[in-house]
Amino acid sequence: MLDNLPLSQVYQFIEPGPVLLLTTALPGHKPNVMALSWHMMLDFEPPLIACVVGQANHSFGALRQSGSCVLAIPPASLAQTVVSVGNCSGKDTDKFGVYNLTPLPAKHVAAPLIGEAIVNLECRVKDTRAVTSYNMFVLECLGAWQNKRLLHEPTLHHKGYGRFGILSEEITLKSLMR
Repeated sequence: MLDNLPLSQVYQFIEPGPVLLLTTALPGHKPNVMALSWHMMLDFEPPLIACVVGQANHSFGALRQSGSCVLAIPPASLAQTVVSVGNCSGKDTDKFGVYNLTPLPAKHVAAPLIGEAIVNLECRVKDTRAVTSYNMFVLECLGAWQNKRLLHEPTLHHKGYGRFGILSEEITLKSLMR
C-alpha cells in the first residue's frame, strides 16, 4: 500500500547531487560562502549548472552583482562546517574566518576557491532569465580544480530537515557515455 507524501517533502527524494559550498566576492567586502543543495547539470562542455539561491540569502545579491562564483564540493568530513555555514548569514559573519575555511585565489573569477574542497568550479553567470521567477541562475564553468588527495573522500547529500546521506560506495557498470 502506498501512503500519501506531502508535496513539501518531495525534494528530499529527488535531490541527488552533493551539497556544495558557493563562494562569492564583491570589491571592498570579505568573500562569502553559503551551503547549496539545489543544483543540477544542464550541459557537459562547457559544463552548465543551474542552481537556486534564495533572494533572502546574502549570496543572492553578490552573485547577481558580481556575475560569478565558485562551486566547491566539500568532503563529508566537513559536514558540521557545511551545516554551520548554512545556518548563518554572510551579512554579519566572516564565514571563512569563523569556520576556518581556506580561501585560495581563483584564475577566472574574483570569488575564492576553498582549500578543503574535493573539487572547485569557477563559474560565471550565463543566464538569469529564471532568476525572477525561480531564483535560478545558470552558471557556466570556466575552470575546474581538484584536490587529488581528496578525490576518493565521501560526499555529503542533503535529504531535508537536517538529515544528510553520505555517498561512500561506488559501483561501476558498463556505459556507452564517454
